[in-house]
Amino acid sequence: MRHLLRNKLLNGNPIRDAMKYKSPKLTVDGIVVKGKEILLIKRKNDPYSGMWALPGGFVNYGEKVEDAVVREVKEETGIETTLVDLLGVYSDPERDPRGHTVSIVFILKPLSEDVKGGSDASEAKFFPLDSLPPLAFDHEKIIKDYKRKVGL
Repeated sequence: MRHLLRNKLLNGNPIRDAMKYKSPKLTVDGIVVKGKEILLIKRKNDPYSGMWALPGGFVNYGEKVEDAVVREVKEETGIETTLVDLLGVYSDPERDPRGHTVSIVFILKPLSEDVKGGSDASEAKFFPLDSLPPLAFDHEKIIKDYKRKVGL
């Protein structure tokens, strides 16, 4: 009996088996729009330090993605937001030089406009959708998808 139990633990342990597989990291990004302007942050840290990007970041263990995007936008820009819609899921394994990430992108409505850089953002400001700076990650594609969705 002891031998059978030992074999089960060594050969069929679901925890050990799950650890054999690498999983992508889960992230969120926020599209925060005011009229025809979109909120961007200037990244403080690598990768892409000094480049503009959508506010966003990693989802904490046990956190809902909807809560994570609101939290990340507040941490990086100082403003409260409310969810409007889901834009999409972006999962290209090459989208982040740190490794495979999957980003769930939400459209949010700003509840204030007094933005300032915070946490890992040195600046935060609204840019006209038709005059964007070079962007980090795959954020240019994400913004193009947003513009297509809303008919711009």
